[in-house]
Amino acid sequence: MTPPSSPEPEPGRPARPATGRRRRDAVPALSTGGLDDVRPGSLLVAMPGLTDPNFAGAVVYVLDHNEGGTLGVVLGRPSQVDIRDVLPVWCDLAVDPGVFHVGGPCETDTALCLAVCAAAASGGPEDGCALRPVAGGVHLVDLDADPDELTGRVQGLRVFAGYAGWSRGQLAGEIAEGAWACVPGSADDVLSELAGPQLWRRVVGRQTGRLAVLSTAPADPTAN
Repeated sequence: MTPPSSPEPEPGRPARPATGRRRRDAVPALSTGGLDDVRPGSLLVAMPGLTDPNFAGAVVYVLDHNEGGTLGVVLGRPSQVDIRDVLPVWCDLAVDPGVFHVGGPCETDTALCLAVCAAAASGGPEDGCALRPVAGGVHLVDLDADPDELTGRVQGLRVFAGYAGWSRGQLAGEIAEGAWACVPGSADDVLSELAGPQLWRRVVGRQTGRLAVLSTAPADPTAN
């Protein structure tokens, strides 16, 4: 896998669509966060009716959301590929497990990196900084930059292979069908060591109302 710079969606251009519409009609939609709640730093949580293998039981951290589409990465899906074997200069900053995580079905040969650091460490490409803020202390990392720039500034980072993307109007349709709930996210979610089902249950369990009831259900309905 060749690790290029972290992808950034072009203004007004939709991300490559992900296939997330397959769902079980027998599962009623809950009243959950809708499209208006989707923003950088929020989480898209797969509902039990979503059985697409790419997203069943998934928790997606949203990186960008605009009129052209939505882009994020699936959390909690470690691969068998060590960061040390592909990006050795970044492995010392990565949190355990020090492997690539499967970020989604789009551009799977693309490496995308998220770091958690103090808000004062934020910056942008215009000032030559390796970090671009997303939300709540989470930043996109330019993997072409010098890791020494981040010494003492980064609490930890994760590297993802691929990402999840929805074209214009696609995510709105899936939320309306009850395939996803949108809830607030945190930096702890990005660096969590929990695997997918455990992370899904923790995120759902900290919600209120009808959504919290789902915390006892299987994260991945295909496991039934």
